Amino acid sequence: MKDISSHEQSVELLQQLGLKEYEAKSFVALSRLPKATAKDISDVSDVPRTRVYDAIRVLEAKGLVEIQHSNPQQYRAVKIDEAAATLREEFESRTEKLADSLSAIDAVSLEDEDEEVSHEVWSLSGSAAIRNRTKSLFEDADEEIVLVLGDERKLTDDLFDQLRAARDRGTTVLVGTVSETLRDRVNEAMPEVEVFVSELEWLSELEEDPTDTVSISQLLLVDRSAILVSTTQQANVRGEQRRKPCSARASRTASS
Repeated sequence: MKDISSHEQSVELLQQLGLKEYEAKSFVALSRLPKATAKDISDVSDVPRTRVYDAIRVLEAKGLVEIQHSNPQQYRAVKIDEAAATLREEFESRTEKLADSLSAIDAVSLEDEDEEVSHEVWSLSGSAAIRNRTKSLFEDADEEIVLVLGDERKLTDDLFDQLRAARDRGTTVLVGTVSETLRDRVNEAMPEVEVFVSELEWLSELEEDPTDTVSISQLLLVDRSAILVSTTQQANVRGEQRRKPCSARASRTASS
């Protein structure tokens, strides 16, 4: 996110989570005050006083604001962790409804969809999207998972839990690392899994821009039919190294 103040960032993030501008500004103002009247909120947030009342009604309906029915009425924001939990539940509920709605839509048939495809390569960008694709491939694995890690930041508790789940249902799990240090960390976390040191220098030739350095963060092979190659790119800008969002290329070969 661009370099902005915590106040501006909070307002912007609340809007991304579904609040309108005046609602977000009113909530941020209340989070800075123990309690406040509509006039206080207007003074702190620069939201017109007449619009504060509408914003508060929405925030109250969402469970983000408490009201004291005094004269004048007083308002206060719920605790930050409570607000975050409430917004998270609403967001998750909406995404679940979206998934159900999309799943219920009828598929459209194309004239050439019956053509046999033995090999396909697709690209995917974004850290969250790649984590979700990796998890999906783990869950789809029936026989074997071969995972080669080139970035120590990939060694997360979630990753280990997903590998354990695959192993527990009978899938063979092999983990490769590019260094003995990483191998030791995997061995310590998952002593029951076979771990080996693998060299990935040949993959570094993906570099195209001489000012950028492309590195392989992960290589995943599932059931010897699907492969996911994840990369990160570091660009040297004015003497600083900046890590660009990771991307991945997925390839799948149809079973014979």
